[in-house]
Amino acid sequence: MQIKLNDERKHEFVAQLQALFQSQFDEDLSAFRADEVLELFLKTLGPSVYNQAVQDVRGHLQSKLDDLDGEIYVDVQN
Repeated sequence: MQIKLNDERKHEFVAQLQALFQSQFDEDLSAFRADEVLELFLKTLGPSVYNQAVQDVRGHLQSKLDDLDGEIYVDVQN
């Protein structure tokens, strides 16, 4: 699975990486190099983060489904 970012988000992340490298490592990172770092992160970390997010959502939805009877159950009186 390859994770793609739209151009606007990609530019934001590249700028954040450049700022991080400047403030934390006192190193100027060109947009090209920042883009390469970002692509590496997306390639190596992206699928794991995505899978964890899917599992988190699944757990949240399952807890809502488990509580469904308690939320909408109507007691039927004869």
